[in-house]
Amino acid sequence: MDVLSIKDPSFLKDLSIEQLEDLSQHIRDFLIEKLSITGGHIGPNLGVVELTIALHKSFNSPKDKFIWDVGHQSYVHKILTGRAKDFDSIRQYKGLSGFPKRSESEHDIWETGHSSTSLSAAMGMAIARDLRGENHHIVPIIGDGALTGGMALEALNHIGHEKKNIIVVLNDNEMSIAPNVGALHNMLGRVRTASKYNFVKDEMESLLKKIPAVGGKVASTAERIKDSFKYFFVPGIFFEELGFTYLGPVDGHDFDDLFDSLRNAKKTEGPVLLHVVTKKGKGYKPAETDKIGTWHGTGPYKIETGAFVKPVTSPPAWSKLVSETVRTLARQDERIVAITPAMPVGSKLEGFQQEFPNRFFDVGIAEQHATTLAAGLAIDGMKPFLAIYSTFLQRAYDQLVHDICRQNLNVFIGVDRAGLVGADGETHQGVFDIAFLRHLPNIVLMMPKDENEGQHMVYTALHYDDGPIVMRFPRGNGLGVPLDEQLCEIPIGSWEILREGRDLAILTFGTTIPLALEAAEYFSKKGISIKVVNARFIKPLDEEMLRQIFQENMPIITIEEAVLQGGFGSSILEFAHDQAYHHVNIQRMGIHDQFIEHGSVNKLLEEIGLTTENLIQLANSMIQKLAKRA
Repeated sequence: MDVLSIKDPSFLKDLSIEQLEDLSQHIRDFLIEKLSITGGHIGPNLGVVELTIALHKSFNSPKDKFIWDVGHQSYVHKILTGRAKDFDSIRQYKGLSGFPKRSESEHDIWETGHSSTSLSAAMGMAIARDLRGENHHIVPIIGDGALTGGMALEALNHIGHEKKNIIVVLNDNEMSIAPNVGALHNMLGRVRTASKYNFVKDEMESLLKKIPAVGGKVASTAERIKDSFKYFFVPGIFFEELGFTYLGPVDGHDFDDLFDSLRNAKKTEGPVLLHVVTKKGKGYKPAETDKIGTWHGTGPYKIETGAFVKPVTSPPAWSKLVSETVRTLARQDERIVAITPAMPVGSKLEGFQQEFPNRFFDVGIAEQHATTLAAGLAIDGMKPFLAIYSTFLQRAYDQLVHDICRQNLNVFIGVDRAGLVGADGETHQGVFDIAFLRHLPNIVLMMPKDENEGQHMVYTALHYDDGPIVMRFPRGNGLGVPLDEQLCEIPIGSWEILREGRDLAILTFGTTIPLALEAAEYFSKKGISIKVVNARFIKPLDEEMLRQIFQENMPIITIEEAVLQGGFGSSILEFAHDQAYHHVNIQRMGIHDQFIEHGSVNKLLEEIGLTTENLIQLANSMIQKLAKRA
């Protein structure tokens, strides 16, 4: 079958099992070919081909609501709803999103890039359905890794209590981005090896009723006895106790098994949890045999060998530089421990984990717990390093305020993927953390200009004993600068003048420093001198240097690859106001009040106006305005 010809899922209703199996292979071939060029979340999608087909054949989307948890497993859903023709553009600028997108299709009814949200959304939709007296199915599809998120457990508890008609499909592939951890993961492992729960339950009831001589008495108490026996036979009783009818485990690659189970689920009153066991990466050997999450989401690769297409040489990745510096320092200080919320691979902490297994903690997809865990470690004298993406730190804001900052605890937070991240799009852009961190009492917030300064900042953070300290760093690789062998502390709150100037000052940090230096070089050729300041400490500000700059009566431009509201530029305006420097012309460049879509970082920077050309234009107008006034 030609995958490109698919317009909507209705054609599935007439296909036989053999035809569906053939379609599954075509879809896998299509995904392997297309994603080898664009990159994307190949492992999760190869694992849900049969499951997604079975869901669309068994239900009627969009009347019936499919809610994809996380969303990176929705590629097959996109194909079956008529978007295969757009796959050349997936995760590309102005192209197909790598996650469900309501503006793309009526079949995408919930947008998500973070895990553990689907069940709460499903409950909200079920309540709305019932209040309106409607009759359709609501089907959240959630991975086993997402169940480690507290929000998912809160929703399970509520759904079970309210007894709403919701069919929860638990896609159990034993992994999220990295191998799953925790008691829930271990419980599901026991369920996978057990007999099918529904079969055991029904057979036990039938057997009890047939006991000679006491059959009548047993029949009257069959439910109570059956419930007692199931504790011995069924590890899946956890879900039953929450109020769900548990079905499974089901082979997620067997259409007969899937259709039987989905029919039973549709006939069952109240909440159902259908436990489907799938194999991540199924159908492509490199992805199938991946045990550490390398094939969860990839860049381009060679289909024949599975080798990733990378530049011949590249500077070290920021994540690796930071984690390896922490690892080096951990050899000298036994108090240093590392914490990650299910991202040991993304945060490049595998080396730390191998060398210090007793000082490494992967808590699963549980950012709130990870943050308060770090607080608990710090309050007892340890030096925790919490490695977390900017977009995921949003989930732990309350714990950061209440447990870390309020108690002024010595926690080092490495905020990875700070700034624009590109292809993952608006759910992952790390552009809000400055605004929600800067106003917190006791916190230090910094960002290095390059990887050499970055390793010194890690050293500074792990030797800082006056409260929480945060280091932001971008996605991708460093600049390739030489690294000092001897590490040293950077004075807290100190800025660095990269280029002297008298006509205008540019205050910036991190990834936008090259932008400022390029503009300064352009103006130098025209006889105009621009001061470029590496404002590496976003909080506290270098107030002494700021006063000197204000007193020089130069126009000032602040640049940040982050939202302007509440950001670094706002802090400069606040300082100028509070110190009565009302005569200084301050202009800000950054991200305005908007979410940023997916695309390459360079394309996105152009779209939001963070370019050398725009900086030169703004600087030129400010300099001319000052000259006219003089």
